[in-house]
Amino acid sequence: MKRRNFVHATLGGAGVFAAASALAQKGGGQTYNWKMATGWAGGPLMDIGAKAFAERMEFFSGGRFKIQTFPGGGLGNALKVPETVKNGLAECGHTWMGYDWGKDVTTVLFGGYAGSFGAERMLHWLYEGGGVDMQRKFREETDDVISMPLFIRTSEVFLHSRKSVKSLADLKGLKLRTAGAWLEMSKELGAAPVTTAGGDIFPMLERGAIDAVEWGTPWENIAPGFYKVAKYLSYPGVHQPCAPFELVVNKDVWAKMPENDRKLVELVAKMVTLESWLRIGVEDAKAFDFYKKQGVVLEQLDDEVQFAAHQVGLDWADKTAKDGNRKWFAPVHKSQLEFTAAWKNADDWRNVKVKPT
Repeated sequence: MKRRNFVHATLGGAGVFAAASALAQKGGGQTYNWKMATGWAGGPLMDIGAKAFAERMEFFSGGRFKIQTFPGGGLGNALKVPETVKNGLAECGHTWMGYDWGKDVTTVLFGGYAGSFGAERMLHWLYEGGGVDMQRKFREETDDVISMPLFIRTSEVFLHSRKSVKSLADLKGLKLRTAGAWLEMSKELGAAPVTTAGGDIFPMLERGAIDAVEWGTPWENIAPGFYKVAKYLSYPGVHQPCAPFELVVNKDVWAKMPENDRKLVELVAKMVTLESWLRIGVEDAKAFDFYKKQGVVLEQLDDEVQFAAHQVGLDWADKTAKDGNRKWFAPVHKSQLEFTAAWKNADDWRNVKVKPT
């Protein structure tokens, strides 16, 4: 990113910008040469997520932080970034916490699932509703790494598919690539889900090993080119109303850092998260015109699918919260439910109704 555009972007979060600048000035002489493991072959997750974090850390630290980003698989399993970081193969990593749902399903509460709220409310819960603190304590206790949000998606595309998918009937037997708790939930709607790392999706879709894929938002999905081999796009992403991503840092590395440098990492991660939300919102609005020009058939999901998916998510979370074998799930779920209740009528007092055009 050119310096002029970089400075313009950071001004969108002026308070975070000022705080990061102040910390940089207070920082000592310690220098850092980190490797960052990621789960991404490229695209926005790499460009405005992992690489943006690395660029801003170097900028605000006056060059003391040098972070080299590696594509998924470059330093370890792309779906097991926290393990790579914990084992010291990389000082930090960028991942989606929901990949670890098989180890502890609490991860999907932090990463978003069919029953969660949208991106704006998730941001409020994370940064003002106690979510960041719960995430830090959860990951440190269960995975022995330091964790914080880094990057967030708005609602994803529901599917890029080789055939039309609008109704519950269309989901029956559909071979779809997904991840996280939706692997389990989508089966209840009749689908046949599998999971795989991002770099494997296109060839599987191209040769028909899968019928459809869910991955990211409309803009994010342009880069991997799913539309080239799957001419149907269905929306909205009821399986993933939002998707916060995660920065993980090796615990021993973190312990040796001065407090000001730790705070700098936290503030820059927050800055990049807010920037990603703003950028994706703008680019998603443009993406639909792109797909139309490519001959993609755009289809809104039937209400029955949207209602059913959301209810499946809520039922799953309520049921899982009652399982005493998971220490963290119930309190995190409770916190999110309480936050949802506090915002129950928020659309009425936060948004002005306008006449449809």
